[in-house]
Amino acid sequence: MPPHRRIDADGHPTVAELENSIRTNQLWSTGLLAVERKASHDVIGYCGLVDSGRGAAGEPELAFELLRRVWCQGYATEASLAVLEWARSSGYERLWATVWDWNTASRRVLAKVGFTETERKEVDAAYGTTLFTTRRL
Repeated sequence: MPPHRRIDADGHPTVAELENSIRTNQLWSTGLLAVERKASHDVIGYCGLVDSGRGAAGEPELAFELLRRVWCQGYATEASLAVLEWARSSGYERLWATVWDWNTASRRVLAKVGFTETERKEVDAAYGTTLFTTRRL
């Protein structure tokens, strides 16, 4: 987990501080958008496109992360599909995404929205293998 998202001994950043950062894009690329529920308008995570420099030129990476309390409810799939539609209408031809091999939930989301594995790379014995996936739009 990146340092700017780690909760310290004093409880910071708080959920409210993280929500504000996501809403105002203070911490992440402007390609990431807050995911909020329609009825309650509470922020439950982020989803969007980032240019991490790992993919081919002009091919951004799909990224998403949701709060644990909303996992397995279809929000990551719904948000990813919305971002894919935006990417298609914006002229992108292909996107890619990375995921740890042990992250079965995120792998399932990527498969549902049409990504296929193209490469595996052993990154760190502590974290495991990174899977590279791509999707044509």
